[in-house]
Amino acid sequence: MPVPFTFVRLSYHSGDWDAVDERMPANLLHSLVQYTKVPVEPKEKVVALDSPALFGYPFCYLSGHRLVQFSAAEKKNFTQYVRNGGFVFVDDCNHDIDGLFARSFEEQMRGCFGPQALKKIPKTHPIYSQFFQFKEGPPNTGFELNGWGDDLVHDYLKGIEIKGRLGVLYSNKDYGCEWDYDFRNKRFLAEDNTKFGVNILLYALS
Repeated sequence: MPVPFTFVRLSYHSGDWDAVDERMPANLLHSLVQYTKVPVEPKEKVVALDSPALFGYPFCYLSGHRLVQFSAAEKKNFTQYVRNGGFVFVDDCNHDIDGLFARSFEEQMRGCFGPQALKKIPKTHPIYSQFFQFKEGPPNTGFELNGWGDDLVHDYLKGIEIKGRLGVLYSNKDYGCEWDYDFRNKRFLAEDNTKFGVNILLYALS
């Protein structure tokens, strides 16, 4: 029997990882069941970034509003996890490009992978066609279109590639809050806005 997919949220010593996107994991898991045949664990699992348990999962989610400052053990695990083939989806809940989370997380990535590791992802990247098609790149969020944050619609995501494969997907678009609602409310949307989330999860599993 295939191992059920587990949505892993990373806890880290700095910041406010536990104060964001409470309903988002269940929403994405519902979409994974709705559109695919991937078996899922119905509840998210919180794993400490400095724990060896991290290496038992192919996908992890990291988010927050505040400072990101890894301890030595967290930095070592994050770097090794990604280099070993793990996938981390990182979402800035401030939906900006110069806030504390953005600046501090990007600094951590420079420390882990070098100053040029975090790069813009082209619209032709496979993550935009993994399951659903997004020919224009990352879909916009309501927070961008409503003029929150830095009043900027980001037409790209960033990432870190290891041996030709995306290991870190980094968003300033605040997808976590965009998808933070009870999955039963999707029926009120003209278009299911979690479809790109399905692409992200399937890419991590590919």
